[in-house]
Amino acid sequence: MNQNQYTDTGFLIVDVKAVTNAQPIEDATVSVFAGDRIVEQLRTDRAGQTEVIELGAPPVELTLMPETQIRPYSEYTVRVDASGFEPVFVEGVQILAGRLAIQRVNLRSVPAVPTPQVIIVEPNSLWGNFPPKIPEAEVKPLPDEGGFVVLSEPVIPEFMIVHLGAPQEAAQNVWVPFKDYIANVASCEIYSTWPVETIRANVLAIISFALNRVYTEWYRSRGFDFTITNNTAFDMLFSYGRNIYDSILNVVNDIFTTYVTKPGIRQPLFTQFCDGVRVSCPGLLQWGSKTLGDQGLDALSILRNYYGTNVYLSQAQRVQGVPISYPGQPLQVGSTGTDVRTIQTQLNTISNSYPMIPKLRVDGIYGPQTEQAVRIFQQIFRLPETGVVDFATWYEISKIFVSVTRIAEPG
Repeated sequence: MNQNQYTDTGFLIVDVKAVTNAQPIEDATVSVFAGDRIVEQLRTDRAGQTEVIELGAPPVELTLMPETQIRPYSEYTVRVDASGFEPVFVEGVQILAGRLAIQRVNLRSVPAVPTPQVIIVEPNSLWGNFPPKIPEAEVKPLPDEGGFVVLSEPVIPEFMIVHLGAPQEAAQNVWVPFKDYIANVASCEIYSTWPVETIRANVLAIISFALNRVYTEWYRSRGFDFTITNNTAFDMLFSYGRNIYDSILNVVNDIFTTYVTKPGIRQPLFTQFCDGVRVSCPGLLQWGSKTLGDQGLDALSILRNYYGTNVYLSQAQRVQGVPISYPGQPLQVGSTGTDVRTIQTQLNTISNSYPMIPKLRVDGIYGPQTEQAVRIFQQIFRLPETGVVDFATWYEISKIFVSVTRIAEPG
């Protein structure tokens, strides 16, 4: 199917920031190519974002059936140019019918010898050809006394260190914020057009898989300097720099501290999965989970169908790299106290990089001005625009605050 035959429409927004300080880059030129032809050219606003771009896509029905001879998404190339920065090309940006794709692009300052950065997006695992998973036990032996400390309980790491290859392969390691990692993997492994409870079940499996690697020190205890790989035989597909989808991002924001486990164990369950059509494996079958979602099952029921009726959901109590944990109750107009002061202080700091967010008086009173600042923050960072600081908004404010103030440096 060529570009002229696309019968449906998907959507794209490009979000451009500087690598060094995570500040948005205004007035960057964003060019979208279909092959060698420019189909859209826009400039970024004060938040470093383009307007939403409409792009052709194959029929949505192709994402809802396991066997199709036609690729169920369209592909475009995005080029970003900005004064004082190296250009970036992202090849293979994937557009799904009826869904918003978010392409984040981080620009580096121009060095003495400029070299354009080229990012190539891997095919979705349901479409491309990747190594089948090597079966592993759901519950892992923990490291013995060899210098590795087993946590008393699962903790959400600030970063995942992802090895872009098989464990023994010489390849680059990249540091990826945990939520970004989960959203990337989910966008690689499933289609964002699926039922929301199916998306939720798959995201929970992805989170649990990742946290099992973290909790058991699976690779570090074997002498490696990374948390996880992107090789599908061993781990989950992760495509560095790829676009993600709003419907997946919303789920990740809501549940990124929740994982699957079983009675009598401390560790998150090692929740392997595969497509269940071209490849079989122990654990969740992705296309099967889509069918169960179509039948109206909720996420936990879908997970119990594959991992056993005794699995349940637990929540990590600590998120690394966050100055203060979520207070447990939403903040909204009428709320008062220290937690409101925290949000007001953090929003004021963020507004130095995002001047669209108004400065607030730090008085601990959640009034209309604070509500408006929260709404603008939510608009910029693709959260539901409620004006309420719920779980997802609290942690996104914390994440951006840490990013713009460089409180937590990887290393």
